Amino acid sequence: MSSHRSFAPTLLAIGALLIAMSSYQCGAALAKQLFPHIGAQGATAFRLGLSALMLLAVRRPWRTVRRDADWRALWGYGLSMGVMNMVFYMALRTIPLGIAVALEFTGPLAIALFSSRRVVDFAWIVLAVIGLLLLLPLRGQVHALDPAGVLYALAAGVGWALYILFGQKAGATHGGDAVTLGIAIGALVAVPVGVAHAGTALLSPAWLPLGLGVAVLSSVLPYSLEMVALTRLPARTFSVLLSLEPAIAALAGVVFLGERLETLQWLAITAIVAASAGAAIGVSRPAVEPVVN
Repeated sequence: MSSHRSFAPTLLAIGALLIAMSSYQCGAALAKQLFPHIGAQGATAFRLGLSALMLLAVRRPWRTVRRDADWRALWGYGLSMGVMNMVFYMALRTIPLGIAVALEFTGPLAIALFSSRRVVDFAWIVLAVIGLLLLLPLRGQVHALDPAGVLYALAAGVGWALYILFGQKAGATHGGDAVTLGIAIGALVAVPVGVAHAGTALLSPAWLPLGLGVAVLSSVLPYSLEMVALTRLPARTFSVLLSLEPAIAALAGVVFLGERLETLQWLAITAIVAASAGAAIGVSRPAVEPVVN
């Protein structure tokens, strides 16, 4: 009975992460529909700016500010979040959602690779890499990918890795307020750029409801749930579990944006899901590093 109780926080963290990833990709699909009207920069401003306003109003984190908290980690978490969102949406302008997330996933995958110690961990990473290679159009179709979009997606991968590393430290000292404060810091990056690009279009009643939807689906809900996972799972396990993200993104692209996948890309999804399942099972036998509480 005690073993089931001890594993309950891990199950909670995995469930929260799965919901967060699904919500994130639905929000990304919705945001892409805003690009013709306010641009990727405007959509990012909607996402982080409105999210910050909602969370600040609800949580009011200034009431529980701790003097001994790790503020450098919090600023790193927030700034990496802001830049990551901006460059990821810039990538989505020219390359499909599933491919953009697959390229972005190089960040979490690097964390999983460099922090692994057991042979079985490398096995799941190799399987995830095979899935990613199959997901990408590397067989005579790579010329169809916009080089700028690819670079933006890879830059988002760097931001994603920093988001994970800083997020664990920020969550350990700031608790649930780390998400609210981090999004507010990220908004300091995104909102000025979005306003400079989209101008008064951000105030249009036609786009504001969609912007609220993007904010909730892409930031408020997933980042809050991800913090639950970040503070209960090792960075290695969290990163490998995120290998589900390209598969969820590819499915969201098919359902919401009409982006089609080849047979090999569906096989890639199967490989990525298997790698994530293996990582989840491996959590019950933790590696050397402890979970951050």
